[in-house]
Amino acid sequence: MGNCLQCDAEDGGVLEVLGIDFCFDVNGANHHTEKFHLMTRTEDRCLVVRRGQAFKLDLLFNRPFDANKDAIILFFYVAVLPSDEKSRTTPDEHSAAVPILESGPGSVGGWSATYVGQENSLLTVSVCAAADCIVAAWRFDIDTRLNGSSSLTYTHTQPIYILFNPWCIVDNVYMPGDGHRDEYVLDDAGLIFKGVYNNFKSLPWYFAQYEKDVLDCALYLVKRIGKVRGRGRADPIRTSRALSAAVNASDDNGVLEGNWGLELSDYSGGTHPLQWVGSMSILQEYFATRMPVKYGQCWVFAGVLTSVCRALGIPCRPVTGFRVAHDTEGSLTVDSFIDDEGNVVDKTADSVWTFHVWNEVWMDRPDLGAEYGGWQVLDATPQELSNNMYRCGPASLRAIKEAELQKPYDAGYVYAEVNADVLTWKYSGDGHPLKLLYRDTSSVGQNISTKAMGKIEREDITATYKYPEGTHEERVNMEKALNKSHSIFAKYYLNDDFNDVTFNLELHEPITIGESFSVVLQMRNKSNTDSHLVNIVLRVDTVTQKGVSVREVKSFKYQSIIYPKSKETTKMPVSFEDYYEKLVDHASFKVACLATIVDKNFHFYAYDDFQVRNPDIEINIAESSTSRQEFVVSAKLVNPLPIPLTNGSFYIEGPGLEKPLKIKIKENISPGDSVTVTNKLIPPWAGRHQISAKFTSKEIHDVHGFLSFSIAPPTDNNRRPFRIVHSV
Repeated sequence: MGNCLQCDAEDGGVLEVLGIDFCFDVNGANHHTEKFHLMTRTEDRCLVVRRGQAFKLDLLFNRPFDANKDAIILFFYVAVLPSDEKSRTTPDEHSAAVPILESGPGSVGGWSATYVGQENSLLTVSVCAAADCIVAAWRFDIDTRLNGSSSLTYTHTQPIYILFNPWCIVDNVYMPGDGHRDEYVLDDAGLIFKGVYNNFKSLPWYFAQYEKDVLDCALYLVKRIGKVRGRGRADPIRTSRALSAAVNASDDNGVLEGNWGLELSDYSGGTHPLQWVGSMSILQEYFATRMPVKYGQCWVFAGVLTSVCRALGIPCRPVTGFRVAHDTEGSLTVDSFIDDEGNVVDKTADSVWTFHVWNEVWMDRPDLGAEYGGWQVLDATPQELSNNMYRCGPASLRAIKEAELQKPYDAGYVYAEVNADVLTWKYSGDGHPLKLLYRDTSSVGQNISTKAMGKIEREDITATYKYPEGTHEERVNMEKALNKSHSIFAKYYLNDDFNDVTFNLELHEPITIGESFSVVLQMRNKSNTDSHLVNIVLRVDTVTQKGVSVREVKSFKYQSIIYPKSKETTKMPVSFEDYYEKLVDHASFKVACLATIVDKNFHFYAYDDFQVRNPDIEINIAESSTSRQEFVVSAKLVNPLPIPLTNGSFYIEGPGLEKPLKIKIKENISPGDSVTVTNKLIPPWAGRHQISAKFTSKEIHDVHGFLSFSIAPPTDNNRRPFRIVHSV
């Protein structure tokens, strides 16, 4: 071999590439991509880097490089779709010819390559992809030329993956602050909040953006399902909008099929949405089959959208709003109708969801102006069409807060979700006039929540969406929005003015499922002289997450005379036996009161959301000495119901598991008894990890728990490498 190299050097033959060292460890650490499965797998490793930032290559040639006679060009190219060839997109937009220069970065933000050192036949070069290049898997050739004459081409068999770069100041997704980037780009586990506005809890979710096939799946969704062509894949606005459509399967062959069934049997042929503990198995199944996975609801769509955005390098977080409006008519009002018995009359598709989960992504908005950059709302749950597809966003948070409803994309729809007024009308039959019973201008869009940066707790971000309810700024913006709305819905009917009798609807909470609760109505007559006859209907209905009443749990009708300067309290108890057989997903209720002052023909209506709380799974782990060492995890559940739990299963997702672990419970779990399962895990790297667990049985669903912990790399025998961060 030595003789051949000597001959080549003497006769000045063209440089021949003998091998490439992609410096996976150094590049992975510098580009924050070292955890990607593509970078760590034992065979066919692929380099994953971020655009606008240099990465290192060691090139081995058959002889030493001579800058006076050798020219080296690195050629990067993206496979061109047939649809791209028919468009105005030119091949140059899919390729880059990058000569290796002696020094100098080239154009700011553009492609560049410089050689930085040489040892015999090994040449070290620094390469930088353009800060606005297409985010894709790039093919890679090396052309070598001798004195402008003969040449050789080396083609590398594996692609180089180039991602968006929140660390690069000239990338449109640039996000200042290491803490923000750690949380919204690098963290592979987090929390999603669920429940009702006055009783919510955190759901652990494993985003799994580094796991096998997830990055490839994200690129597939943009290119094939989202049909984003050419330069569009360099633009985070177009990319994220395409992903909001591609994550749902409503009008394409996207990732998740939505299902909001009322019974467990409605989810036959798939997985109940409450059983998912993360995105990994969903995306891996989809990528393997190219068929929609069954089934998803809003938090599942949001979890998966977070995964694919973070995989591509777009900062992303799931966001939960409580009492979120679904305004189907663009009127900025949510209208419902009830009869004399308090039954809901089906006259509109408007609704108020007990909670809804969407996403925010971080990026500049050059299409709108610098002031509209930052967090943008993105929603993959299929609700309403946007330009003939089920997608939503990205909508600038600034545009939403300032009621700039015409700003793209879908700012008006998101504004209504968190600001709409709720109107309840008395319906007395066709041909009879409607009477406004209840107007609520402040309850929609409460406790808008996301995981706090660097903490295992909730952060309230309501103020980023709207001004405080009842303030001058809030009502001015609402009036501005109404003026821009094209709806002619009659909004300002007023109820009769009668204030002698006041009503207050109360609930004693929270309670755990299995316990009883009571609905309490307090009436007060402020008049010094007049008594009033009052007809009262109290009722409790189970409701879906979308706020749709499903079954009546209990109702109580009575008549009472309330005397001058008196108070009266009525209590309606609701037992476990009353509500258990009528529960639907999330164990939520709507508690309502319809009261009529007979002599004044005055109607009072009020409602509230209520939820019985499921128990938590207790997770414990044994300490591990170093990363990549086995440790034992246990999950424990106590049965809170007065009946046994049957056909129980735990679902566990955590570090070192290639797919979620399912552990079936063979025995029934008696009331008050506990069950504990154990398993062994091996954390693949040092740092922060999260273990998530779910439990489901025939009798109870949506039971979960999580444990967040950190593992330090091995240092010395005296250091304690294992630390609990937070657990539930």
